[in-house]
Amino acid sequence: MKSPLFTEFTEQDFNELTEMSRLCRGDILKMTTLAGCGHPGGSMSAIDILLTLYKFANLSKDNFDDIGRDRVVVSNGHISPAVYAGLGRFKFFDVDESIAYFRLKGSIFEGHVERDVPGVEWTTGNLGQGLSAGCGFALGSKLLNINSNVFVLMGDGEQQKGQISEARRFANKFALSNLTALIDYNKLQISGCIKDVMPQDIKGNYTSDGWDVIDINGHDFKEIFDALKYAVTTPKPVAIIANTVMGKGVSFMENREKYHGQAISEDELSKALEELGIKNDINRYKIMRSQPHLKKYREIVTPKFTLKLNNRFYSKDKSLDNRSAYGNALKDIAESNSNVTFAVFDCDLSGSVKTDAFAKIRGDQFFQSGIQEHNTAVVAGAISTLPIISVFSDFGMFGVDEVYNQMRLNDINMSNLKLICTHIGLNVGEDGKTHHCIDYIGLIGNLFNFKVIIPSDPNQTDKAVKYILSTSGNFFVGMGRSKAPIVLDSEGKEYYNENYKFIYGKADKIRDGRDVAIITMGPIVEEAIKASELLKKEGIEVAVINISSPLDIDIQMLKESAKCKLIITAEDHNVNTGLGSRVANAMIDNDIRCRFVKLGVRGYTTSGKTSALYSINGIDADGIIKCVKDNLNI
Repeated sequence: MKSPLFTEFTEQDFNELTEMSRLCRGDILKMTTLAGCGHPGGSMSAIDILLTLYKFANLSKDNFDDIGRDRVVVSNGHISPAVYAGLGRFKFFDVDESIAYFRLKGSIFEGHVERDVPGVEWTTGNLGQGLSAGCGFALGSKLLNINSNVFVLMGDGEQQKGQISEARRFANKFALSNLTALIDYNKLQISGCIKDVMPQDIKGNYTSDGWDVIDINGHDFKEIFDALKYAVTTPKPVAIIANTVMGKGVSFMENREKYHGQAISEDELSKALEELGIKNDINRYKIMRSQPHLKKYREIVTPKFTLKLNNRFYSKDKSLDNRSAYGNALKDIAESNSNVTFAVFDCDLSGSVKTDAFAKIRGDQFFQSGIQEHNTAVVAGAISTLPIISVFSDFGMFGVDEVYNQMRLNDINMSNLKLICTHIGLNVGEDGKTHHCIDYIGLIGNLFNFKVIIPSDPNQTDKAVKYILSTSGNFFVGMGRSKAPIVLDSEGKEYYNENYKFIYGKADKIRDGRDVAIITMGPIVEEAIKASELLKKEGIEVAVINISSPLDIDIQMLKESAKCKLIITAEDHNVNTGLGSRVANAMIDNDIRCRFVKLGVRGYTTSGKTSALYSINGIDADGIIKCVKDNLNI
């Protein structure tokens, strides 16, 4: 996709960029010295690349939130001084503020680039993820038929990360011709020369994965421009290897890895500014920093969708797993909302996670990513910030445990991702402990903007999935592998009937009882119901409470449960970090008092039938009954 701005390079352009480059190097040194920390060396090697991008790409102070803009992703987020200096000099914000408030408490100009800074597309810092985010933006532009380019700036040491190889293959497979990678090849990283720290064939790696590769002088504005102009016209993704010098522009800093992550002293700053021909006005910025006037320049807006919802109903004579109900729900939404753009991502498991039905009807919006979970998690997160419903489905072990860091960065970026995982808990059975994802609540619960839903049967699954697809924000929906019996009320009718509406955070009382309250979720609901009915025959009344939103406990229901003699939580999850712990915290926070016992998975468990594994951990009906009797001294 050719940008109309990449036309010609004039002498005036050269003069403007040369002067701006000189000033930006001064800005970089001032802000890092003032803060007493930061990464000046790589910022000075990358600044000429960034300035050329900011000048010629379709990105400006007037359009940085327009859907059709070009996007610049800075993967090596530690070069934030260069980003802030460059964007400031192009009037995205007051450059003096970025200098004075760099790394200051409450300032948007943080140590690594943040998405709430105008012109910054993706909060980065965890190296290796930027190219994946770029893939997400580039793919999204194609899905939405937007004529825009995506440029991803990366460090050379960063190329050692395995996720980048995943992203390279993804970009080639899906023909992301609107994607350009620029590698700041200053040949140094924290520990020294990259060839000594970890040898790599950067050019060969990109070439072998189907990219077009160009070598340039990363401090020659005309060469940078020509390479960018070529990149936006060629039908392949392009990697530009820009040969640069760490600390470029200040003689005592050049080619010294020491300055990768170390600010210079005030005495050194005076020498450096004199060499650059820039006035040393550091005291002016000290005064600003002591009396900060912090501004908010940008509001992050999460996409919203109004969907037509056609609910399914599964009668009690049906035997179905929740994952199939999820697949049906996704298919229903896609069929009923032809005007909505989806991006559904799979990692070689579509038949198991049940996204194959969606793939058959919207093959152009289904992306088979292979066994590349790290890249896929970030692609799905980045694309979710566009007006696209982004769904990433995987087994719990891969979609949660393996990509926790990627999900954390998605969450920091205020993504709008629908993470729907099957095969969670001991319910996976014979696959064994490596595949028993028993820590999803503990992990996802650490992410401040994610909501978690664990439905108990196909009817609740249908409503929950359709709820999250029509609701903004990050959601995790988890379900087991086995068939889930339809949950019935005390009269033998479907509890989650045709009139049921899923309300996030609302608990459901499946059985009433005054002696004991069993608080549970997911597949253990059925075990709790069995226990309740058996104990009722012995004169013990046991309530069964389904808390399908374990991160947001229904406090009113919890207060009602505390009127019983005993509360037991039972879950197919690590007993230390799951529903039980969340309930305990809620009881403490709300001064709710009741005898309380937690049942759950207490250690890594062997392969075996699900029922046997539940029995070993005491979370089947028999185990729950024993717990009730032991604690009531029966």
